[in-house]
Amino acid sequence: MLPRRPLSGRIHSRRRRLALAALLVASLAAGPFPATADAPAPFALTHDATLSADALAAPGTNLLIVGIDRRAGMTRQQINKLHVGGQECNCTDVMMLVHLSDDGRRMSVVSLPRDSYVQFAPHDHPQHAGKINGAYKHGGPDLAVRTVEQATGLRIDHYLETDFARFADAVDALGGAEVCTDKLLEDRNSGLSLSPGTHVLPGVKALRYARARKVSPPGDLGRVRRQQRLLLGMLTRLADAGALSDPVKLVDTASALLPRLRTDAGTGVATLFKLGWGLRELRADQLEFATVPMKAFDHRVPQWGSTLVWDEVRAQRMFAAVREDRPVAEELTLRAVPVEMEPGTVPARVDDPDVAEALRRSGFDVTKAEPPAVRAEGPTVITYDPYWERYASTLAAALPGAQLRPVEGNGHVFQVRVGRVAQAVAEVTYDRSMVEGAPVTGDQLRCR
Repeated sequence: MLPRRPLSGRIHSRRRRLALAALLVASLAAGPFPATADAPAPFALTHDATLSADALAAPGTNLLIVGIDRRAGMTRQQINKLHVGGQECNCTDVMMLVHLSDDGRRMSVVSLPRDSYVQFAPHDHPQHAGKINGAYKHGGPDLAVRTVEQATGLRIDHYLETDFARFADAVDALGGAEVCTDKLLEDRNSGLSLSPGTHVLPGVKALRYARARKVSPPGDLGRVRRQQRLLLGMLTRLADAGALSDPVKLVDTASALLPRLRTDAGTGVATLFKLGWGLRELRADQLEFATVPMKAFDHRVPQWGSTLVWDEVRAQRMFAAVREDRPVAEELTLRAVPVEMEPGTVPARVDDPDVAEALRRSGFDVTKAEPPAVRAEGPTVITYDPYWERYASTLAAALPGAQLRPVEGNGHVFQVRVGRVAQAVAEVTYDRSMVEGAPVTGDQLRCR
């Protein structure tokens, strides 16, 4: 949690520290910050020509945070340590849009999955679309920023970029990141091995956690939620250490972080200080995390392969909320219950004709079974083979109150036996983006 805590000490002590911090910020901002020898130079941020006047004048502050899949300049020892072997794509592996409200009372984080299929902003190629992570490869940070602005209709005010090695160093410089899991997480590709419980991850492990794609839930949508947990975990550690509420510590934090980032030319220590200071009194329930809503999860495109397609109606409603400085959660509410698996892929044998018909209307593959002479006491029981565990939650969402009963050898078909307790059937919708990417607040996402 990001606690609401006042600055400690007497008023005059606090004023002295603020004055000292102001002097430090002024001196650091007055000249170029000493960066590492191979750090990329800042770039001039320009806005996309399609941005409306309302977007350019919109309240609040928008940051684009990206992580680059880059190994250039890394030694074999570094590559092995970070477990980032393979061919680099020189593209954005992580992309988060962060909005800080104008009144300082809310932070909204919207993840833009790397495989999102969008139209690229104009550049030195014929106009075309592609995966959003490819915009960086085609035109560097400038094209990445303008493509995000064109796709979202939002003005980007600040740009923060890191790569594998600098990300690990940045996490260490910030004191690690707190994450938690209720099950073992293992991914050979990223090198992740995390036991159940709460952990403070150093940089190398944080990188493996952020890159893992072959853990449950698999793919990009599960991964972006873990990246959101990681961001929250770093903010939590900073708040607990007083690095957001003490101005001198905050200057130290900003100064340690900046050399590990590539930024736009208008973002420096003073900017990071101002942004961090604005977060000092935010509670966890004033932070919200979401993913762009999707309508297609395997849209095949020549030269790009499998892509994700945004649900334009809901996505634009969400971006409009950000532009108008409102919470995003209220724009993404669904009437139907979102489920992870397509109902048509869940075969069920149901012994109640009314329940069977209602499930069929929601798209389930239903076979009617002969009703029993006497119904069992209690609620509905769903019997299934543990092999089909991922599908069980989809059927259970449609039958609120039903009991799940895994039985080895049950087969592919789920057996639904309705008990004497009246069974309602809920409307469900296949929307994986709202299963793993549904808007949540920091107090729902944090470790407990």
